[in-house]
Amino acid sequence: MSNPWVSIIGLGEDGLNGLTPAARKALDEAEVIFGGPRHLALAAAGPRGRDWPVPFSLTPLLAEKPRRVALLASGDPFWFGAGGSLSAHLHPADWQAFPAPSTFSLAASRLGWRLEEITCHGLHAAPFTRLRPVLHKGARALCLLRDAAAPAELAQWLTTQGFAANLTLLEALGGPNERLRQTTAATFDLTEITPLNALAIEVTAGQGLSRASGLHDDLFASDGQITKRPIRALTLSALAPRAGETLWDIGAGSGSISVEWCLAGGSATAFELREDRAANIRANAAHFGIEHRLRLITGDAAQNLEAQPRPDAVFLGGGGSAMLIEYLWQILPQGTRLVANGVTLETEALLASAHAKYGGSLLRIDLAQAAPLGRMRGWQAARPVVQWSVTR
Repeated sequence: MSNPWVSIIGLGEDGLNGLTPAARKALDEAEVIFGGPRHLALAAAGPRGRDWPVPFSLTPLLAEKPRRVALLASGDPFWFGAGGSLSAHLHPADWQAFPAPSTFSLAASRLGWRLEEITCHGLHAAPFTRLRPVLHKGARALCLLRDAAAPAELAQWLTTQGFAANLTLLEALGGPNERLRQTTAATFDLTEITPLNALAIEVTAGQGLSRASGLHDDLFASDGQITKRPIRALTLSALAPRAGETLWDIGAGSGSISVEWCLAGGSATAFELREDRAANIRANAAHFGIEHRLRLITGDAAQNLEAQPRPDAVFLGGGGSAMLIEYLWQILPQGTRLVANGVTLETEALLASAHAKYGGSLLRIDLAQAAPLGRMRGWQAARPVVQWSVTR
């Protein structure tokens, strides 16, 4: 970093007054300054200023090399900012960064909230459903919003989802026009909201999603082709999801396994042959706010596997065959976890044969549920499920 040509500069609402001497020097030496109209005005960029193109693109900035360039971003450029997007296209020696306090830091300091105890979200272009996995009674969240209408829309969404919450609207933090106003999700009536805003949420009532595997079946859109709750819990236990890992869900059905894998912090590729079931997978991904983590591929899975990045785990929920298992064994890297469920005699025989050939664990799951039996109750047995799990 002896001679970087790009300076990534975090700018607050206090403009030039908030810059450190080093950041101010980098800005003064820049031949070209990229930023949004508000940032260019705050920095008094003048004729050196360049508006970002619409739609957004880094191409004009990258084309300026080797001239000295400054990129202006809000607060900390590497927290929901442009810093990460730009640095991915540059060599480490090409850039230097001068972060300012983020909106999250400023909001926490105004509210007296510990940042390590809350969740922070950039909802400029993301749906409100991204909050679904983190909402529960007592949860606190800070959300960056896209415009002046978004706070009221988010308050309404919270109410329709069954959550009561205390809200604090934070506007133009760190500048001369800073303002904090309090209300609730149910009674939101704030007006004359500045487009530069964030919303602090403190949930006071409402039932969030369980963090244990095996969410209730009724939460999923399904045509009945779904790994039922108790079996799903055992299946996810065998798959052992970890944050940052990837799953192939082959014969995904409703996508319930993929959804819960993503809720655990991973990402998934769901393979589904039927388009009507693929529609349910899309609906479930949107409902649970994990559509950015779940990728759907329709059609014959066997014809699409080779081109995909290799996973950390594979679930065979439907459509398994000896040929597919053998193919997976050939292409999967060592250490990949493979779990397959079967309910038919043919699939049971297939999994027993795979167990004998490749090892692992073979489990038969027999469950029964209490149900009316005349004027009394009796046990109603579900179809037994055979589960094969193995590490490649």
